[in-house]
Amino acid sequence: MGNRSTATLVAVLAAGTLLAGPGGLPSPSATAQAAQARPADPPPGTPAALGVDLDTVTIPELQRRMHGGSLTSAALTRAYLRRIDAVDPRLDSVLRTDPTALRQAAASDARHRRGQTRGPLDGIPVLLKDNIDTRDLPTTAGSLALAGPPPADDAALVTRLRDAGAVILGKANLSEWANFRAAKPTSGWSAVGGQTRNPYVLDRNPCGSSSGSAAALAASLSQVAIGTETDGSIVCPAGMTGVVGHKPSLGVVSQDGVVPISAEQDTAGPMARNVTDTALTLAALAEDDSVRASLPSYAALARPGALRGKRIGLWRLPELGPEVDALMTRTAGELRRAGAEVVEVTPPYQDRLGELEFPALLTEFHRDIDAYLATREGPEDLAGLIEFNRTHPEERTCFAGQELFEEALAAPPPTDPGYRAMRAELNDLSKRSIDETMAAHRLDAIAAPTNPPAWTTDCARGDDDVIPSSTPAAVSGYPSLSVPAGFVGELPVGLLLMAGDRQDGELLTLGAAVEGRLDAWRAPRYLPSVGPGE
Repeated sequence: MGNRSTATLVAVLAAGTLLAGPGGLPSPSATAQAAQARPADPPPGTPAALGVDLDTVTIPELQRRMHGGSLTSAALTRAYLRRIDAVDPRLDSVLRTDPTALRQAAASDARHRRGQTRGPLDGIPVLLKDNIDTRDLPTTAGSLALAGPPPADDAALVTRLRDAGAVILGKANLSEWANFRAAKPTSGWSAVGGQTRNPYVLDRNPCGSSSGSAAALAASLSQVAIGTETDGSIVCPAGMTGVVGHKPSLGVVSQDGVVPISAEQDTAGPMARNVTDTALTLAALAEDDSVRASLPSYAALARPGALRGKRIGLWRLPELGPEVDALMTRTAGELRRAGAEVVEVTPPYQDRLGELEFPALLTEFHRDIDAYLATREGPEDLAGLIEFNRTHPEERTCFAGQELFEEALAAPPPTDPGYRAMRAELNDLSKRSIDETMAAHRLDAIAAPTNPPAWTTDCARGDDDVIPSSTPAAVSGYPSLSVPAGFVGELPVGLLLMAGDRQDGELLTLGAAVEGRLDAWRAPRYLPSVGPGE
């Protein structure tokens, strides 16, 4: 954590004027319906006239250009809209673009001219996962059951983004119902958006359920994106597509207006191509003043030598494969050469957490989805949703199952003593698994592989995603952060960092230092396929 808060950075970046660019409306997004028109090769990341590299530019760099008058939000937004139209037919990561995006950008440009900008996100394009309510765009959770009128109100986090001046660029595809429908789902597939593909290798999976958010970022289709997580659904897609994803501490970001799985674990969080943009986006999203005040400044994120003296516990998880384990060995060596102490750890209670989490989520999903559906047109409750899927064959074109829905319908109510004991034990053991490990080894963070190399997408087989590293932070409500660690062949692997409750700022500062040391990002090549071991 630096000696200046993000509020200082907000003030610095908010000053200055901006030259407005020409207006106009975006052409329609090329989404699943236009998937046949695939270009032979994706175009360069940046139109020459923009003067920045969309793959690598950060929000502070964009704001400096805006302050100096050499860039406008309208020009930046137009560049992303054009790139979506050119590149996304290969990926199907963006469900729809917002027809008001350029008008939002023009309003930001006017604020810049008046010297009345609202902070670092003013004029910055943001994609939203399509389980986040927007009053002027459909919010479907990937399901045709919610494909009617938009919600009546924005989600609380969308209000915060609008208040920060962000440009809502559009909605990203996701694993339908955030992967809480079938026993063997295919991540990145929804009946509304089809199958999102991994930009690095197109027949590989992007992981779920914030798959569209992650794949779009990897392909530089937006500056930042918002995902959601119950257990792994921000960090796994981030790791699998070589971007950064932060699951905040539970309660830091409001869940009001987000399609739920469980109020005990759900959170939205920021995703970006670098930790700096991730931290700045969290500052706009955060409801918790203490967490927002603790977030690092840009200077702190860029400070050299920040790893020296840090103690990091490495949870190796060799079950993710020898290639991932070898990458963790190399990662530990890099961190040690940067002055960190790395010790091997195994957080306790993991088997018991695995036994308890799913049954608890079934009860919580039934309670929370019924409450959400009551606010929307469509099925009135979970029973109605199950019947909808039975009578709409389009919902069964990739996988037919809705076993989790059916089990949740039969699950005990939240007043059941057995359920209440289960959730209490989950909360206790998950927090102890992190707290006791960090205390015993005097750690600043626990690190683990975020993901295995991406598996091939196969509707008949479903996912191959036994990835335990996200569970301790997800169940405890503690923060986690995935940063790029390297590659197994052509496929990215992330390093997942975990820390104690409300230590989001410290974790982001450490993550920026790890990111800078590993320097593991590289742009995707959109390969159609690779052989085993490649």
